[in-house]
Amino acid sequence: MIRAGRTAVGRRELAGVLGLKWSTFDRTKPHTAADFPLPVSSEGALVLLWDLEQVEAHRDGRPQPVIPAVDREEDLLDRREAALLLDVKPRSVDSYKTDPGLADHVVVVGGVEHWPRAAVLAYAVGRGAMSAPSGRPKGSGDMVPRDLLPGRIAELLDANPAVTAAHAVDVLGISTPAAQRHLQQERAARIVALMRTEPGLDAEGAAERLGYPPAVRRAALKAAQELYEAS
Repeated sequence: MIRAGRTAVGRRELAGVLGLKWSTFDRTKPHTAADFPLPVSSEGALVLLWDLEQVEAHRDGRPQPVIPAVDREEDLLDRREAALLLDVKPRSVDSYKTDPGLADHVVVVGGVEHWPRAAVLAYAVGRGAMSAPSGRPKGSGDMVPRDLLPGRIAELLDANPAVTAAHAVDVLGISTPAAQRHLQQERAARIVALMRTEPGLDAEGAAERLGYPPAVRRAALKAAQELYEAS
């Protein structure tokens, strides 16, 4: 994460801080040296970021300043860190982030989306306590408000990729057409996200990897293809 009051840089910016042309940086990869500051990106992140103060200290031969370890509301969290705070899988955040509660607070650093800890916590409170993967979402006896539906649908798919529209109707109190539509949209979004994460993987392979049953795959694949071409 990017701690409150700190500045993070990606590889392109890193080259400039070190006074290197991009071609030289890309060839020599100084950031892989054993004594180079560690990235501040979450574990498993595809795009790495570094703390600017630590990089400058390393460049100048000075002791590296310690990054604060105390959580603050102004800390910036990437999708994995936001998912951990919300107790969901990272791909669920891909659905949640279109909600104004998160979309209005997004901060892009080095091409990576981040959200202030305070915004993530407020979003968690607004959408209610998270349910356990195998349980019924809290307060699901009545119809779920429209703005919370994408998040609740994402929870159901996290728990069971083969979840049926009938189950969503029973759990969320929504109509069958709404359940079918939202499940199809969420499955399509996850197919596209996986295709972008793994270049060379086609939509059919992504759907298989995600565990979508043949009965729902055709509609999800069509929606995914349209989404992929439109993006």
